[in-house]
Amino acid sequence: MLSLHHRERAIDLLLLIVAAVWGASFLSAKDLAAEAGVASAVALRFLIAAAALGALCLIRRARLPRGRGLAIAALLGCSQAAVIGLETAGVHLTSATNAGVLISLSLVLTPVLEGVAARRWLPRAYFVAAVAAVVGTLLLVSQGGLRTPTLGDLLVIAAAVVRAVHVTASARLTRGRSDGPWGIVLVQLTVCALLSCLVAGPELPAAVGSLSAAGWVDALFLGLLCSVFAFVVQLWAVQRTSASRASILMGTEPVWALAFGVLIAGEAIGVLGVVGAVTILLAAFAGQAVERRHRRAIDVEAGAAASAPTPVPPAVPTG
Repeated sequence: MLSLHHRERAIDLLLLIVAAVWGASFLSAKDLAAEAGVASAVALRFLIAAAALGALCLIRRARLPRGRGLAIAALLGCSQAAVIGLETAGVHLTSATNAGVLISLSLVLTPVLEGVAARRWLPRAYFVAAVAAVVGTLLLVSQGGLRTPTLGDLLVIAAAVVRAVHVTASARLTRGRSDGPWGIVLVQLTVCALLSCLVAGPELPAAVGSLSAAGWVDALFLGLLCSVFAFVVQLWAVQRTSASRASILMGTEPVWALAFGVLIAGEAIGVLGVVGAVTILLAAFAGQAVERRHRRAIDVEAGAAASAPTPVPPAVPTG
């Protein structure tokens, strides 16, 4: 049985792996969208993901959510489809530099939304760490220079907003429920696949038929690792920690994106890029430490209040 400390470290590690996988997804999504089109690329990704997770659920005999749980999973599927669709369209139309900066806005938006939903604010130090992570992202991608916002930039901003809503809603709506993450994510991916296929329409079969070997590698990577693995881990993690903590750890995604860009695409990084990468990592770890201490303090206060003896009201005189 893992201790609380080791369990939190395991959750943090898995979320960092998710960030690394999503960081690598920028190159794959851009290449696949260029070859198959944005709508067909998104549809193919979700079809592969839904089929793979469906097979795993059959093997594991995972139960699908029912009633209100099914409605919640379907709603989260709609928001997840919106995130991926907007992000893929945005990355296709803008530069990786602007996309990497703008998607990190969800890092600041998530704790704001979670604070509003819970009617409880995180310490100021957390928001300092979140802003530092965004500043680090600006330094990280500043080598190519920023330009006036385009349609692609606006789509990525919309993706960041929807991602913050999705992560917060996932934590708030699924925590405490008996539905397992496998069934919930399968419903989400099925909804994503249906919606994206409707958007792709008759272009999808032709795009699939003409896909190259490299395109299939990108599609399988996006469907299996970036969707099935990442979504299951993300939902499993936010059910055991806070949406803010999950968001700031997954906010290291730009660092991983740059690392894969340097190793695979041959992109160069200068001194400012190194400073930005280090800033994001330090901000992520500092932010999750602040959040952890804050959450533990709240748990201690709640435990103390629950264990406090109930005061006996004074006797009411009669007669």
